[in-house]
Amino acid sequence: MTTDAETLRRRAETARRLRAGVGVLSTVTLQRLEARLPWYRGMSPSDRSWVGLLAQSGISSFIDWYRKPDTDLRVVSEIFKSAPRDLIRAISLQQTLQLLKVVVEVVEERVPDIARTVEQPALREAVLVYSREIAFAAADVYARAAEARGSWDARLEAMVVDALVRGDSVDELASRTAAFGWQSEGPVSVLVGRAPQRSAKRGLDVIRRKARKWADDALVGIHDNRLLIVLGGATDLDTAVEDLSDCFGPSEVIVGPSVPSLAEAATSAKAAIMALKAATARPDSPRPVKAEELLPERALSGDTVALGQLISRYYEPLTSGTGQLLKTVSAYVEFGSSLEATAKALSVHPNTVRYRLRKITSAISLDPTISRDAFVIHIALVYGRLSDAGLLSNTDKTH
Repeated sequence: MTTDAETLRRRAETARRLRAGVGVLSTVTLQRLEARLPWYRGMSPSDRSWVGLLAQSGISSFIDWYRKPDTDLRVVSEIFKSAPRDLIRAISLQQTLQLLKVVVEVVEERVPDIARTVEQPALREAVLVYSREIAFAAADVYARAAEARGSWDARLEAMVVDALVRGDSVDELASRTAAFGWQSEGPVSVLVGRAPQRSAKRGLDVIRRKARKWADDALVGIHDNRLLIVLGGATDLDTAVEDLSDCFGPSEVIVGPSVPSLAEAATSAKAAIMALKAATARPDSPRPVKAEELLPERALSGDTVALGQLISRYYEPLTSGTGQLLKTVSAYVEFGSSLEATAKALSVHPNTVRYRLRKITSAISLDPTISRDAFVIHIALVYGRLSDAGLLSNTDKTH
């Protein structure tokens, strides 16, 4: 009958044999990784070095535990603490378990060369027990890393959303978006509306998943009771916006203008936020509505960017040439869209007025015979005249 002392003596002897063969075990393990795992072959030299150290650390830790079986098996988690955090991003949990499988196979194959016959069953059993604990430890490390990364990503996302609302510079936003890990290289649009009445965290998670179905990447955040959804690289923006409108609370949903990158998205966010504030002046506005479709309301509420766009898009093109188009549309809106009254005021035939109105539509993409377009033109004319008279600041005129 084998005594406890004899068992410990045999384990100690086997542990010495294992320790003497660490170099061989490590070499064979790395060769096996190279031959069997394509992802390992494709890693950078530094990451491959860390993976090799992990494998060697696992073998050494097993030997220490086998020599002193009373040691708490939870110490296997220490194996992962020596590796840099970036390594967890470089290899997945599945790849870590593949690595573990190779290490176990190598050790099991060497059992006959390491342990005496009587000790081989105990060594094989110990390898299985230890490999199970290593697998649990790896899963725990990756779970904790994912949880920490999720919390950190959420904080970064909130910081980027706050920066968009503040209107931070392109350089400041570029640094924040780089830290966040924004992937999309496509155009970016910002959606703004009232926040929904629901659990904030749960609601944002659902909205984020829904938004990412439509875009290469997405940001979601709530700021001052406003919900912002930032879409990058959306292939069908109109359909995406229609679908995402249900994520917002009551009131208008505004779509900011498209910009080339997330670093420039503050422009889109500002336009959308200003349009949301001004939308109350147009109660019949569609939902969703583009910020550019609310230029008059935005300008009247003090949005200098919208004011500048009204002048540059709709007033200045009409002032070119002989000025006939400007005189015609001015008379047309002044006389309540009456062809006859306009023709009489200009001393021309009504057909001439019709011809000029068509040219106006071609020049500015607004049809003066449509009431909404006529309103936009009328406001543009007012601000354009004030600008010509020097009654608007230089800042307003340059936007």
